[in-house]
Amino acid sequence: MLQYMQRLVHRRDNEKGASAVEYGLLVAAIAAIIVLIVFAIGKFVKQGFKDTCSGLQSGSYSTTPASCPS
Repeated sequence: MLQYMQRLVHRRDNEKGASAVEYGLLVAAIAAIIVLIVFAIGKFVKQGFKDTCSGLQSGSYSTTPASCPS
């Protein structure tokens, strides 16, 4: 019985696997947040490029490109 209790205590104190799982979850959460941010601001960035390209075509800016991507 004493050996069984000692093994249980040893397993409880061994947290290497648990910390690896926690770091994995943390990395996954950070990656998900980054993906969400990129998708959220992507529309604004795309619109900014479209506005700049339209301004270049209309002559509002000093140089004019051949065509703007849609």
